[in-house]
Amino acid sequence: MAAFYAKVNHTEPALLRALVRGSAEQLLPVVEPLRAGRTPLLPGFRVRVVDGNHLPASEKRLAPLRDFRGAALPGHALVVFDPELGLAMDLIPCEDAYASERVLMPAAMEAACAGDLWLADRHFSTRSIILGLVARSAHFVIHEHKAYPNPTAVGPRRRIGRSETGVVFAQRVTILKTDGGVLRLRRIEIELYEPTSDGETLIRLLTNLPKAAADARKVASLYLSQWTVENLFQRLGSALHSEVRTLGQPRATLLMFAMAVVAFNVLSVLQSAVETAHTLAPADDVVSTWHLAQEVRSHYPGMMVALPAAGWTSLVEALPKEFTRSLLRLARQVDLRHIRKNGKRCTSPRSRRGDVESPRWADAWTPSRHSVAVCSSVVRGGGTVTCPSGRASSPASRRPRVSAQYRGASSRYRWRGQYGITRMTSAR
Repeated sequence: MAAFYAKVNHTEPALLRALVRGSAEQLLPVVEPLRAGRTPLLPGFRVRVVDGNHLPASEKRLAPLRDFRGAALPGHALVVFDPELGLAMDLIPCEDAYASERVLMPAAMEAACAGDLWLADRHFSTRSIILGLVARSAHFVIHEHKAYPNPTAVGPRRRIGRSETGVVFAQRVTILKTDGGVLRLRRIEIELYEPTSDGETLIRLLTNLPKAAADARKVASLYLSQWTVENLFQRLGSALHSEVRTLGQPRATLLMFAMAVVAFNVLSVLQSAVETAHTLAPADDVVSTWHLAQEVRSHYPGMMVALPAAGWTSLVEALPKEFTRSLLRLARQVDLRHIRKNGKRCTSPRSRRGDVESPRWADAWTPSRHSVAVCSSVVRGGGTVTCPSGRASSPASRRPRVSAQYRGASSRYRWRGQYGITRMTSAR
């Protein structure tokens, strides 16, 4: 294990980014013919969805973290996703779990160019990011934050009509440039039919798309594509096990996440080949990424034994068009019963226990209040680990062990404060 960490610690974050970008560049000419007949989200634009993924707390296998009571956060990564091609185009890893996602955005915007349409949530609603995209001749649709960039309204708020999520309004706004000029934008507001999980009933979007390219209702529907990156993160965790909690070093955790993103790109190409070969509508979402990964995982060892190494030479040396034709020929022989998604079954909702939680410290502890970033300075420096609030963690502040008797299914327990549990007595 020590030798493994010694090698992984030499894996720079720039190498992980090059790994993901290289996979996307090689798969791009293969997947484009497979998705050529699909309707684009916005004709004439390449859609890019950007969002961050914070890796969950890892196990405390490193000596400086064993006396710390809170969670050990290994880091996070910013992913640029193409929803039309189904590929992760870029990955910007970060070892500091407390660094803002906005800090990584300038590196992601280096690839922005004319013809791109970037979709982002409110975390990226800053004047510097907006001006950075405009400077690269790119377009954007960004969820406006309540505090920034605080645009100035220069026109009346007009009702446009109804969309699938709410009533749409449009308004002209401006923000100041660094040189003192003014940048004119459109603000699209959606009064939702139903509030969000956070209780919001009004969504504001900022965009520099011309009205001729996308009206207000089209912009509102385009922003729904922003949630495709959340589907990507869910598939990375469930099908490809991208979040390895047993790895203590941040670079080891980020390396496993980057490898999972590369594997997702490969599986996405296979899924596109199966859908094209069997003429499946992408909107039906028939092929399961989880079942597809299970098929590859179960058959790969036997395939490498049965097939000689010389049999792969023709595929390795083939041109992208020839490789695509070979992929379609093999995809026609796939039995859809093995990779089809299971239908939704009607199940009774699980009974809720109020504030009852399973007495497991990994689930009950709140990382936002008691956590530490397992950055390289903490791991290599040793000594006392400090909390975000500045309080030092000592051996005396270790959390108590939970006895096995509290894990029984017949007993009910709830948390009391931060340090103990007390039994809940149900009324009989």
